[in-house]
This record gives sequence, structure tokens and C-alpha cells, in this order.
Amino acid sequence: MSEKKSFLSEDFLLDSDAAKWLYHNASENLPIIDYHCHVPPKDIAEDKKYSNITELWLGGDHYKWRAIRSAGVDEKYITGDAADYEKFRAYARVMPRLIGNPLYHWTHLELRRYFDCDLLLSEKTCDEIWHLTAEALARDDFSVKNIIRRSNVEVICTTDDPVDSLEYHRAIAADDSFKTKVYPAFRPDKGINIEAKGYRGYISRLSEVSGVKIKNLESLFEVYIRRLDFFEQNGCSVADHGLDIYPFFVKPNAYLAENAFQEAIENDGNVTSPEKIAAFKGEMLRFFGHEYRRRGWVMQIHFGVLRNANSVMYKKLGPDTGFDTIGTTVKIDDLAKLLDMLSSSDSLPRTILYPINPSDNAAVAALIGSFQTSSDSMPQMMQGSAWWFNDTLHGMKKQMTTLASLSVFGSFLGMLTDSRSFTSYTRHEYFRRILCSLVGGWLEGGLYGDEDIAAEIVRDISYYNAKRYFGF
Repeated sequence: MSEKKSFLSEDFLLDSDAAKWLYHNASENLPIIDYHCHVPPKDIAEDKKYSNITELWLGGDHYKWRAIRSAGVDEKYITGDAADYEKFRAYARVMPRLIGNPLYHWTHLELRRYFDCDLLLSEKTCDEIWHLTAEALARDDFSVKNIIRRSNVEVICTTDDPVDSLEYHRAIAADDSFKTKVYPAFRPDKGINIEAKGYRGYISRLSEVSGVKIKNLESLFEVYIRRLDFFEQNGCSVADHGLDIYPFFVKPNAYLAENAFQEAIENDGNVTSPEKIAAFKGEMLRFFGHEYRRRGWVMQIHFGVLRNANSVMYKKLGPDTGFDTIGTTVKIDDLAKLLDMLSSSDSLPRTILYPINPSDNAAVAALIGSFQTSSDSMPQMMQGSAWWFNDTLHGMKKQMTTLASLSVFGSFLGMLTDSRSFTSYTRHEYFRRILCSLVGGWLEGGLYGDEDIAAEIVRDISYYNAKRYFGF
């Protein structure tokens, strides 16, 4: 039997000499640009401190909630009224069973990097880790801003609704002692999802914050221009769209779109015709694409998620509680028509496409090559990193290998946390180790011939490509 590697050693996941050299010399110490996440800006502005590890780790992390549920644990210990220690104990009991799951690696990386703890989380070590982390979290150096500082994070892009006041972003920017830039990202899904219950109330709120009465599409566009201006004044240059339910594309039809909007306002989102819904969404995407392009923004599109698959639990707990899943593969011809419609009307901004279904990786990697134009030495179109159900050891390697096969891997934008937790920055380390393992394997296998350029590519994917592409 060959010698067993130690768990989470300094060469964790680095399975060749070239991989070790690339990671330790080209990637390990670079800053982090986290260009898509869900951390609350309020917690940064107020420099929040956490009472215990449950509040930090389990307060809103549906990755962990799904894992605990999948081990047969009662909901009381997940989102219910159990004491914080009991919830942490439930997670600890599940942890040894998570072999092959990235949560096992992420959890122990966080224990090592933030708490200097090399214990393996289990029911046996639960009590010791609970007290050890509680002592650490009580210290001032474990406030949110200090966690971000020690994580070497240069830029954070939060996810923000057009109605948001952005008061916390302004408060963060006013703190000269905090060097990390925290920018809002514009997420207008609630105004686009015309079929959703509560749509009328959302439009009323949008009208209220803008000071414009919204009575038709023309006034809706006027309001969005005002909100885009406001976000831009507060440092925003990134938008994000989640397209989950209806087909990506029908030819925009102003008449049908107006009709759908009026019906949604009258019936509070109960629009009966899928054709009308699709026409409205097509009109909105064309409008937003044009606005992003003229402002020089980046548009991110996340697609293919089947939201709230369990209607019983959705009614009990609401959205973003761990009941979304991978949807069917996208109709790539519809996605191509959407991009072509935007391109034909000079409304295609720099765009990043994120398929949730890994079966779409090859099609998307090929599709972006059909819409490339020069953008300050960076390509206009990008395929985003493997995300959500795919940011695993296998999923990230597969996505990167497919992208490299069909596009220009050296332009890849690299990792983002997509997280609600301030200790999730170890996911960038996890990604960088996998990246170096992949590129190192190509070097050692004789599949690539220049070590220096390979190191440059690793540096670019780890940090510099995102810095250039977003203009941070």
C-alpha cells in the first residue's frame, strides 16, 4: 500500500510537483476578488460579531441545511427552534458522513484557516470545537471586517435589489480604515418575474423609492433608469439576472409586453399567457442589456435552476432554504437567439453565462465563441465558474476542462463564493488548488510546454483576469 497523504497538508489537492510549484509560487498569496456573493452589507457596515459558530456557519447556509436534512435530521435542528449548540451538534454528527462532499473540505479548511484548529469535526469533537470557536469569536479580531481583512479580500460585490437604499455600502465606503471595496450588484429579478405573486406590491415599492408613478412600461423603464443611475453613483458596475422559469427567448413584442404588465398589475402577478410573460421578459432583457452596454457594466446570467421544488417546505420556510435543485438543460438555440437579439440591437454588454446543469457546459463554452468582440484585451463573453451544485472537486475540474477544450482558458475569470458566510473565502483557496492541480497535470503530462506562461495563466485566473474584466 502506498504512503497515505495527510489530510489538508500544505500540498492538499496538489498531486504533482508542477501543481505544488504553481500554487505556492503563482496563486496562493494573491488577493481575492469575490465578484458575486450574498453576504449582507449591513453586517459589514456594522462590523458584526457572531455569538457562536452556529450563528456564523448555520444561520443561513442552505448548502449545510440540505446536507443535514439528507442525513435524516429533524428540521427542528436545522431551521427550527432547537438551541444553537444542538444545531451545531447535529451538523457535527453529520460531518464524518460527508466523504466526497465539498462541505467536508470547506468546513475543515475554515477551522484551520480561521480558528487554527486541526480537529476533525464529529460528535466526539463537537464540544471542544464549540468552546474553542466561541472563545475566538468573542475576540475583536473576529469581527466581520477583520475576518475580511485576514482573508485578503480586495473586492466584494454583494447582491442587491433595485429598491435597496445602499446605505450600508455608503457607510462601508466612508470607513477609511477598511480597505476592501464593497460594491453593490444590481439584481432586478423581482421586476422581471411578472408571474410572481406579490408583483403589484413590488412595483408599488419601486415607484415609492423612485418618486415616479409606474403606470406603464414607459414609466417602468424611467424608474429603472433612475435606479441604475443611483446604483452607478454608489459604485455599481455589475448586474445579475436569474432566469429560471420560462423560455429565454421570444421575439420582443412591445404590445404583448405592455398587455402583460397591465395584467400583472391588475391581478397581482397572475398573468395567464406564457407567451405574454415571455414577451415581457424579452422586452425587459433588451432594455437592461442596452442600459448595461451604454454604461459599460457587466451582465451576469444564472440559469437552469428549478426553484422551490418542494412546495410544502416552500410554504413553511420560504425561498432560499435549500429546496432548489438542478433544472433541465437549457434550449441552447433560445439562449443564442437572446444573445443575437441583444447583439443585433447593439445591446449586448460584457456578459457572463452560468449554467447550473453541467450538461450545458460544453454548449455554453462553444456558444460564447459566437459572440466575441474585443473588450480592452479581454473577451466580451465569458462562461462563469462552476457554481452552486457544481463547485465541487469533480464539478470544477470538469467545467474547467470543458472550457479549456472549447474556448480560451487563459481568459477564464476564476472563482466566486456565491456565499452568505464570511468564512467562505477558503473556497477561493479550494478552487486555486484545483486549478493548479489541473494545470500542473497538463505540464507534467507533456500536454503544455511553457512553465512560465502556465504560471502567468494561473495568476490571471486566480486574480488578474477578474480585476481587468470588471475594471476594479
